[in-house]
Amino acid sequence: MVQGPRKPYSAGSAGDVGTFRRLLRVWRWHLTIMKKIVLKRKARFVRTRLRELRMISKALLSTHHPVLAHIIPIRRCNLSCAYCNEYDNFSKPLPLETMFRRLDQLAGLGTSIITISGGEPLLHPQLEEIIRHIRVRGMIAGLITNGYLFTRARIESLNDAGLEHLQISIDNVKPDDVSKKSLKVLDQKLQLLARHAVFQVNINSVLGSAVRDPEDALTVARRALELGFTSTVGVLHDHEGQLRPLNGQQQAIFSTIMSWGKRSYSRFNRYQNYIARGIPRDWRCRAGSRYLYVCEDGLVHYCSQQRGYPGIPVEKYTKQHLHHEYHTLKSCAPRCTIQCVQHIALLDNWRDPQTREGFKKPLEILVPAETPAPEEN
Repeated sequence: MVQGPRKPYSAGSAGDVGTFRRLLRVWRWHLTIMKKIVLKRKARFVRTRLRELRMISKALLSTHHPVLAHIIPIRRCNLSCAYCNEYDNFSKPLPLETMFRRLDQLAGLGTSIITISGGEPLLHPQLEEIIRHIRVRGMIAGLITNGYLFTRARIESLNDAGLEHLQISIDNVKPDDVSKKSLKVLDQKLQLLARHAVFQVNINSVLGSAVRDPEDALTVARRALELGFTSTVGVLHDHEGQLRPLNGQQQAIFSTIMSWGKRSYSRFNRYQNYIARGIPRDWRCRAGSRYLYVCEDGLVHYCSQQRGYPGIPVEKYTKQHLHHEYHTLKSCAPRCTIQCVQHIALLDNWRDPQTREGFKKPLEILVPAETPAPEEN
């Protein structure tokens, strides 16, 4: 008997059906995991927003406490960007006990937000414990990083620690001899964050003379929004934090990126338009009071670019220091580009003129104030 041709391999064979079912189970498992992450992200977003509203209410009702403090757990960095003056390549991470002591002092002063930066804070082996301590003390926990060291496991560890805000600055699309913080290198890290991060992520693109192609800022900002992150744009400053005006092309790009960011409260900040146009601005810098920068040596400074003033150990920083600096003029303010300090100043620009002269040199003992710091009710 002559047999007809064999039937072709059927997609409905038992082996194929088994493979399909396994793939379906894996797909359902991934979908369940993603749904859990989305729910956790939404829940943390709501809780953080409520905490931020309480922070704003507290700041409007009282001027006697810091709103934001930057703290440095390690000065070492895994990169060496040519324009940066905030890193070295040898410092060891600070002991956990030292960090806890400084955080406790900041909490005692009534600080609302702690942002951890560096150097590169992800190099600190106990970073998650630092974040947990910030949360235990009732403060909002933020982190600034170059993003190079992110893995899925590290992101999930930061989720568990309670991190609430993360910022990465990306300087260009392709790395060059000025900066290695490029979209080409970091895009896979951004995708990991989009899939696994519960905390809020902001991507800051950069404009200024050190950036060779200003159009890169548009590409970075567009990619951030595609991944569901917020987007901001910063202007590179000199080594004293002072203004470097943008040219016409850079100003146009700056305005475009600003118009894209609908969810960031910094969009209400008109000062950035002055920065883009290189115009000095009259405002009341509250550094040393509402904003503190605590370096790796534990000294309080006005900001990362004005290190040395007032230069007082955080353990000895008191309400009287806060009161004095709240009313102290800062000569560097008109051409300042430090965004975080300017954001915090929005809470108080409308009140309490500054009439006191700043310190002539770093002091440990407070120059006697004209009036004592008022007592909290």
